[in-house]
Amino acid sequence: MCKECGDTFVRQYKADPWQRILFQEYVFGKQTLNQLATKHGKSVKTIQKHLDCYREVQPNSAIFQPVVIGIDCSFFGRGYGIVLTRCPQLRRNLYWKEITTENKAVYEEARRYLEANGFSIQAVVLDAKHGIKEVFSDLVVQICHYHQQQIVGRYLTTKPKTEAGMELKFISDTLTRIDEKMFRELLKNWHEKWSIFLKERSYQPDGRRWWYTHKRIRAAYRSLNTNLPYLFSFQRHPELNIPNTNNSIEGYFSRLKQLLNNHHGLKRWRRYRFIEAILNG
Repeated sequence: MCKECGDTFVRQYKADPWQRILFQEYVFGKQTLNQLATKHGKSVKTIQKHLDCYREVQPNSAIFQPVVIGIDCSFFGRGYGIVLTRCPQLRRNLYWKEITTENKAVYEEARRYLEANGFSIQAVVLDAKHGIKEVFSDLVVQICHYHQQQIVGRYLTTKPKTEAGMELKFISDTLTRIDEKMFRELLKNWHEKWSIFLKERSYQPDGRRWWYTHKRIRAAYRSLNTNLPYLFSFQRHPELNIPNTNNSIEGYFSRLKQLLNNHHGLKRWRRYRFIEAILNG
C-alpha cells in the first residue's frame, strides 16, 4: 500500500509506462512539477501522485562471480547521506542505503548484504577513514589515491609555507605517477632528512606543557606512512584489475548533488526515491 496516495491509486497506475516517462523527465530532465503539469495537461497534485507511486522494476542483483568493489559515503546535508557500493568493471551500482553517520557499522552492513546476495568480493577500494580497513581485513584493500591526497592537502594546504611541507606535498602529488618502490624511497628519504625538524617542540611560558611545533606536517606524514601498505595494492595484484581511485563513485555523487539541486525541499522519502532512480540508471 502507498501511504502517500492510497492503495487504489497504486493498483491503477503501478504498471503505467507513462509514469516512467514522467519520472525520467522529473529526475533527469530537470523538470519541475509545474512544468510537467503544463506539459502533460494535468494538475500539479496529479503529477505528484504519479511520481509518488511510480516503482522502478528492480533487476536480480546477484552476480555469482568474483568482483572488485569501490565503497564510499557522501552527505547531502546535516545527518543525511548515502553509502554506495559500485563495481567499476561492471559499471554497476550494487548496494546503497541512507545513513545518518559514517562509521564502521555502515561498511559492515554493506559487506554482509553483498555476500548474502551472492557477490564474491575479491578486493575493495575505499577511503582512509579510521577503522574502515578492518572491515575488509581478509580482502585485498586499496586506499583511494584521491582521498589520500585530500587528507595530505588538508594538513599541508595547497601551498605549504615550509620547505619540508613543500617537499612532502610534492611526494604526495606523485602518488598516481610512480610505483611503490620509488614512493617508499621518497618518503623514507624525506623522513630521514627532516627527522630533527619534525621533533621540534614549542613550550608554554611556564615551560610545563609542550607540543610538536610542526604537528600538521607530522600528521600528513603519519597518514601517508600508515596507509602505505594499502596505497599500491593495485600494482601488487594486476590480475584483479583494481582501480587506484573511487572516481567512479565520486562521479555518481557529483551527479546526484547536481540533479538534487533542481528540486529543493523534497521530503526525505521522496529524496530517497529520487536518489534510487539515479543509482538504478
